[in-house]
Amino acid sequence: MDTVTYPDSQVACFIADNLIPLRLRSDSKPYSEQFHITWTPTLIILDPDNGREHQRTVGFLPPEELIPSLMLGIGKYNFDHDCFDEALTRFEQLLDLFDRSGSAPEAIFMTGVCGYKRSHDPKPLKAAYERLSTEFPDSEWTKRALPYRLL
Repeated sequence: MDTVTYPDSQVACFIADNLIPLRLRSDSKPYSEQFHITWTPTLIILDPDNGREHQRTVGFLPPEELIPSLMLGIGKYNFDHDCFDEALTRFEQLLDLFDRSGSAPEAIFMTGVCGYKRSHDPKPLKAAYERLSTEFPDSEWTKRALPYRLL
């Protein structure tokens, strides 16, 4: 990642604008044990207040996959704090910019869940399933959304 991904100007700007990066060696104890780091690179989106993990990315990702993965983590941080409008904005931004990325299916799923949590209307859940089944029929997120087809 040091050669390809981190030097990318879009990656550097995204990280600088959205995150507080901290780089540790994989054998840096006690943190490697505390956060169960067993492979490098491992990127974790943590809650700044309590250290709770919201997203984990393990292994190399090119720039066009790393940015959406980080966006997904930020959206999940907002979701976990019941900030559904902010989470929805982040997931929709990911889908606008990186609609074919590896993070897109989970972002679609989370968009449906956010819509439901915000309104208690099941229509966003069904819409998420329908979009997943059309755009990513073989995704694990399509399988997870399968019950929503019945709504």
